[in-house]
Amino acid sequence: MTSEMSTNAIAALGLGVVGLGRAFMLTLPSILADKRIRLAGAVDPRVEAREEFASRFSAPAYETLSEMLNNSAVELVYVASPHQLHREHALAALAAGRHVLIEKPVALSLDDSRAIINAADHNNRHVAVGPSHSFDPQIAMALEIIKSGKYGALRMIRANYDTDFMYRPRRAEELTTKTGGGVIFSQAVHHIDIVRLLAGGKTRRVTALTGNWDKARPSEGAYMALLEFENGVTANLTYSGYAHYDGDESAGWMGELGQRKDPSEYGAARRKLRTVKNPEEETALKAMRGFGLGELPRDPDGNEHFGELMLSLDHADIRIGPEKIRIYGDEAVTTLPVEPLAAGRRHVMDAIWQMVRENHLPVQNARWGHATLEVCHAILKSAQGGNWQPLKEQVAVPGYPIENK
Repeated sequence: MTSEMSTNAIAALGLGVVGLGRAFMLTLPSILADKRIRLAGAVDPRVEAREEFASRFSAPAYETLSEMLNNSAVELVYVASPHQLHREHALAALAAGRHVLIEKPVALSLDDSRAIINAADHNNRHVAVGPSHSFDPQIAMALEIIKSGKYGALRMIRANYDTDFMYRPRRAEELTTKTGGGVIFSQAVHHIDIVRLLAGGKTRRVTALTGNWDKARPSEGAYMALLEFENGVTANLTYSGYAHYDGDESAGWMGELGQRKDPSEYGAARRKLRTVKNPEEETALKAMRGFGLGELPRDPDGNEHFGELMLSLDHADIRIGPEKIRIYGDEAVTTLPVEPLAAGRRHVMDAIWQMVRENHLPVQNARWGHATLEVCHAILKSAQGGNWQPLKEQVAVPGYPIENK
């Protein structure tokens, strides 16, 4: 029996969603494009979102998670709720015997993520953390190049992204650090996931500075972080969510979500935010980007990405883009196309299918998410105290070279 025939013979994976907001909207096209996955239920406090979900997908929608967990068709719960609810929703799903996909970050506190790890172990269920840009196909390609040893050992990573993140519509908790607001828990987590994957996973120590520059948006909106790994690799991460410069310009105007951008729309986020008179109006504007009110995202034009990414190895510098990887070797420059060109979040769908149907955990499991969260907290702590922060709960990338020589 061929692999395709074998997959077709297995029932589609029943996916239940907690939270029909922006995160779900961004992943929805990849869910609908994958015949192995079917929407089996959803939870959301908004009546209009529940009604639209039930009508569009012919699947039940519930006001509470406990109601959905009584639906035996739901095999995996996609926790796409606000950051501060991740622990509560993940623990309930795991206790009910469901596997879990959690939007990054896995949780807000390290105690919360430890609780999720323990619950997964106790209930013999699996947890994947994502989507994150560590699932992007060009990152997978780069990791295989590093593992091959063809260009020697990886020595340094430089990652940079400039966006208008802080001027997109936000709920109040998205502008408060203790409830997961600002760029560390929503954006640095992408950078950390990517560089941990490419550098072997085990961060030794971190030093960082953060920027909190707009009193009207009172949380960290920028960071510069230096990570040192146990194998000697160093990674320099820079991000600004206050940017006027659009980092997607360096990616040929391919947006973070894999959709072509029109440069003439420069400044649109700030212009729209200026029309908002109070926090209630901003919350309503944010809700318009969620399911049941906002337009469904269009199909991607290319691969997702997270800004500029350069690797330095013994015998090459490698520039990683959403459409191609450029390898500047000792004697020649090689260009490798990234395929498929519009993968969306297909690798996340692959991961949850393999996790549930084949009992194969992705690299980005609960312990991985916990290790990335540990780095997030180290960035915040270092920025407050101005010193290096040691990491104690890191995990390795399977099959990665043990050490650089």
